[in-house]
Amino acid sequence: MTSIKQLAAGFTVALVSTASSVMAGDKATVQVFYDFLSNPGSDAHAQAFVSVSKDNWESVGNYSGKNKTRDAFLGQLGGFAKLIPDLEWSVQDMHQDGDTVVVRSRATGTPVGPLFGVDGQGRGFDIMTIDIHELEDGAISRTYHVEDWAGALQQLAGR
Repeated sequence: MTSIKQLAAGFTVALVSTASSVMAGDKATVQVFYDFLSNPGSDAHAQAFVSVSKDNWESVGNYSGKNKTRDAFLGQLGGFAKLIPDLEWSVQDMHQDGDTVVVRSRATGTPVGPLFGVDGQGRGFDIMTIDIHELEDGAISRTYHVEDWAGALQQLAGR
């Protein structure tokens, strides 16, 4: 009977260890997304994002029904690299529940030109963001996101 208990205990430890390493791997996968956001002009970071995301990955940022494809997202970040060369997207907290990873992060930067029509005249922004990443087979399949761009524009306008 003792050997059955030991076997069961060993199996449980192995199962928990495997689940923990999978979850740690998923968090590392999601971190690649933020590394790319902080280095939007880097081909290496763009390729790393492509390697951890599904071909049909989509960005869901509003209720228009017009989600952004991965290619459109890559193009948008290329523009951000020129407009906000010091863009930094810092993960503050990351939680995982199954195949869903929720991230609270902080985006900072100083645009070198007008951002959404507002010329910050050298001022920067510091905003909070919330993202929900869905994973399939260890790759990011969809990202829902909310950023406080209104707060960024107020900061840039000096209000």
